[in-house]
Amino acid sequence: MAERDGQADAGAMFEGFEVADIDVGDAVIHVRHAGDGPPVLLLHGHPRTGSTWHRVAPALVEQGYSVVVPDLRGYGASLGPEPTPDHTAYSKRAMAGDLRTLMHRLGHERFAVVGHDRGSYVALRLALDHPESLERVALLDCLPIVEHLERITPEFATAWWHWFFFAQPATPERVILADPDSWYHGDPDRMGQENYDEWRAAVNRPQVVRAMLEDYRAGLTVDRAAEEADRAAGRKVEAPLLVLWSLDDDLEDLFGDPLPIWRDWATDVRGRGIRSGHHMAEDAPAELTDALVAFLRE
Repeated sequence: MAERDGQADAGAMFEGFEVADIDVGDAVIHVRHAGDGPPVLLLHGHPRTGSTWHRVAPALVEQGYSVVVPDLRGYGASLGPEPTPDHTAYSKRAMAGDLRTLMHRLGHERFAVVGHDRGSYVALRLALDHPESLERVALLDCLPIVEHLERITPEFATAWWHWFFFAQPATPERVILADPDSWYHGDPDRMGQENYDEWRAAVNRPQVVRAMLEDYRAGLTVDRAAEEADRAAGRKVEAPLLVLWSLDDDLEDLFGDPLPIWRDWATDVRGRGIRSGHHMAEDAPAELTDALVAFLRE
């Protein structure tokens, strides 16, 4: 563990949380954690950091949970290894391994996980690779990668073109890093000023941008292959699964009701839409918290 382990987080976003930088092997994971009771791991998406949960995490602590909020490998203040030609260094399997080790280091052998956007793919990989570690799984704005790719339409390719742009070698780094503030758009009033400041600092660091792009490159290669292998072997999410999606985003518009798709991947599925934009932890934190607490207490 790094020097900051066990120190109080000075930011008002996570008042009362401890902050640590924990060596989990080939990555150092920056994490905030607080609370007593059943452990819940919250995983952010692209291009956010763990601070995206700043309105939800304290509310879950108040509800009696022990809440762990990391930055994914290479994102935010977490450090990852050098990328590899096959992209396995930023695969969801590697990230899931980081977080299983992180939770064990914090004393949590079994836990619930909530993942949003790219973090939802890490949560799915945790559920499929380490079912013995998971009590419950909540996936936000997510379908398995292979289900997206097998449903490609002109509408999907137009709306989600960034998946394929980010997968290109070298060019995305040059384009984004020429002016990160123009590429990534954030609103401090909507996000909260401290969350915005943390996010903006992260996306202006070249090593973070490269890691985030490697996440997408892994998604279309090694992560896709891992999901195909899971499906061929008949592996499913064994823990109860909650699926939530943003009604003001485009997942339902592109694919219809996500629940029938997820029933091919899990044995116990429930879920609904939430009136929110894509970043629901920022846009609809109260409704999201209520939905998570109801699921966690079932």
